[in-house]
Amino acid sequence: MTRTIVSPMLVRLAAEKATGALLRDHGTLYLVDGRVVHAESPVAPGVDVLLTTGGRLAREGWDEAVDRAGAHRAVGRFLVDSGRLHDGELEICHLGAVFDAAFFALAPTSGPTRFRYGVGHWFGTVRPVSAEAVERETLRRRELLDAVWPYASLDTAPVVPRPAAPGQIMGARQRSLLAAADGRRTPAELARLLGRPAFHTLLDVRRLAAAGLVETPLDPLPEPVPPPSTPLSALPVTDPDVALLRRLRDALEAHL
Repeated sequence: MTRTIVSPMLVRLAAEKATGALLRDHGTLYLVDGRVVHAESPVAPGVDVLLTTGGRLAREGWDEAVDRAGAHRAVGRFLVDSGRLHDGELEICHLGAVFDAAFFALAPTSGPTRFRYGVGHWFGTVRPVSAEAVERETLRRRELLDAVWPYASLDTAPVVPRPAAPGQIMGARQRSLLAAADGRRTPAELARLLGRPAFHTLLDVRRLAAAGLVETPLDPLPEPVPPPSTPLSALPVTDPDVALLRRLRDALEAHL
């Protein structure tokens, strides 16, 4: 079976071992030697929000790192060398932000896709990830959202809570999300407010909608996304990118 390709240009750039910035409508992926080293999207909170909103890093510490190391594209390295973060903390947080932003940057679009050779990001390289792993994780996340509740309109609409049924139980993370939902904030705005990855916020919103705790906008069902030829769960754990994805997923589910 032919593998589903999210971005033909990304696949080509990976084969070329290109270095630069892949610009799309909903975000940008940064590559070094054909591997993804950073990603950003206006929909997804950046590393700074994930670290500072949760209290792991003071805003002053982040600003100092950008001021002193941004011009050298070594902000991540500075955060570790200055003792503000441990290597493992930085890697998990940064990878979470990369996969989060890449999910939105690689969303289907009719707009142009461009690549600027030689462009780097001021954060610097932490843990390069193969383009194949980024595409595979993007597909897995699309499938997961639709498996939970196949209404994509929830992802951009204001989150409108509904009363819980008697005895209905929800987790602490979902309770705090509902407490912040005022009927005007979208999932992306809630993610930034709470300092959480945007994809995980979308997932919680869809779960809440499936449970009847959030209103579902009346929209037709989205077109089904073709499954990848090889599910993540079926790939050998000897593949370092697959093992990395599983560790990242486990860490995020345990702490977010």
